[in-house]
Amino acid sequence: MQLLHNHVTIGCCCILSVLRCSPPDPPPTTALTCVLRCFPCEPTWAGSPFLHRPPTPPMVRMTRSKTFQAYLPSCHRTYSCIHCRAHLANHDELISKSFQGSQGRAYLFNSVVNVGCGPAEERVLLTGLHAVADIYCENCKTTLGWKYEHAFESSQKYKEGKFIIELAHMIKDNGWD
Repeated sequence: MQLLHNHVTIGCCCILSVLRCSPPDPPPTTALTCVLRCFPCEPTWAGSPFLHRPPTPPMVRMTRSKTFQAYLPSCHRTYSCIHCRAHLANHDELISKSFQGSQGRAYLFNSVVNVGCGPAEERVLLTGLHAVADIYCENCKTTLGWKYEHAFESSQKYKEGKFIIELAHMIKDNGWD
């Protein structure tokens, strides 16, 4: 007897629709052993509607190293995400340390890096009505604070386009004494 396989290929996966094993030498002890001998399957059948199989991509080695979108210069004092250590802001971009976040004290920055921005929504904050968008770390997806999109009161216009990061989510890096 012989090993007979009917193959169906969907995308790059091969599914055995019919598998009949005859005892080769040595005989497989389980059906799984028999199936495993069939992989990797290569399309060798002609006239099948599933004949086209995309080329197999080269092997990619997966590592746990973290890649950030931007690295701040190591010669400057910086703030990083406390959860994953992605750089967030340069100390030179700090505007004020006297802000209040939802989880305690927060700092106001002129610009930040490695953060994503959610949709803007109107919120009543301690200083009035603002349109704000939550910001999150691009690396670990932790919500860090928010971005001021629009201030409705003229005295608060200086905040537009600025970023709040809560102290609970950041750590000081590089050159702090």
